[in-house]
Amino acid sequence: MPYALLPDRAVLTVTGETAEPFLQTLITADLDKLGDGEMRPAALLTPQGKILFDFLIGRIGGGFRIDCAASTAGDLKKRLTLYRLRAKVAIEAEETAVHAAWGDGAATLAGALVDRRFPGGDVVRIYGAAPEGIAEAGAGDFARLRLRAGIAEAETDFPGSDVFPHDVLLDQNGGVSFKKGCFVGQEVVSRMQHRGTARRRLMLVSGERHLTPGSDVMAGERAIGTLLSATGTDGIALLRIDKLADAIAADATLSADGVPVEATIPAWASFTLPAAEAGAEPEA
Repeated sequence: MPYALLPDRAVLTVTGETAEPFLQTLITADLDKLGDGEMRPAALLTPQGKILFDFLIGRIGGGFRIDCAASTAGDLKKRLTLYRLRAKVAIEAEETAVHAAWGDGAATLAGALVDRRFPGGDVVRIYGAAPEGIAEAGAGDFARLRLRAGIAEAETDFPGSDVFPHDVLLDQNGGVSFKKGCFVGQEVVSRMQHRGTARRRLMLVSGERHLTPGSDVMAGERAIGTLLSATGTDGIALLRIDKLADAIAADATLSADGVPVEATIPAWASFTLPAAEAGAEPEA
């Protein structure tokens, strides 16, 4: 059961008597479903429904903790402040270390908050002092764990304002609520959900050799997506699932930067590939 310091993460706090209704009408997650002792995925979207910031959110006394990419913390704070208007909330940057721990018994560590992006409840966040009595690993070890689980993070794996929540499976892990009512960008993502129009999906990719992030994923001679991030021979890719289905039906070889690869759906996700078009060839 190791832990790792995550220096690329930062913490904001949103506190005050109207903190919950303020955030509930802005972010994708349903705060009514957010319990104590956990951190859940969420995002703040553009009005067009694309991810502007993604983060983990959890309860603290008097409000909420937001765990986000350190490179975007200042911009996220500014954006939330713009939405604040007359709401009785305080939005502050918190100088605190962010740690992840994983493995059997991780949830029993002092201060552990379960990271709900991972199934099983054995991956946790710890804020402040590092956990005692367990081995320290590197941030790269946690990154490998995250990528092999099929969990993408904005800025690290994909740029903000470039993808929809469905693309990176926020609809699959509870990061988006389709029942709570309005939030920024809600109309667009709800339409995608109810019409079943999500065409790009995050997939696990494994290769025969080292994989290069940023490479096109090819089906034969046609590009069907992009390898977002990789660690050794494992990575995550954003793929057009309709084109992937056609490629599989046509028995086309998948590759990334010349390396043969296989693409699979993360075990925790419930989406499926669409039916391949009869006689279809993989398209660009």
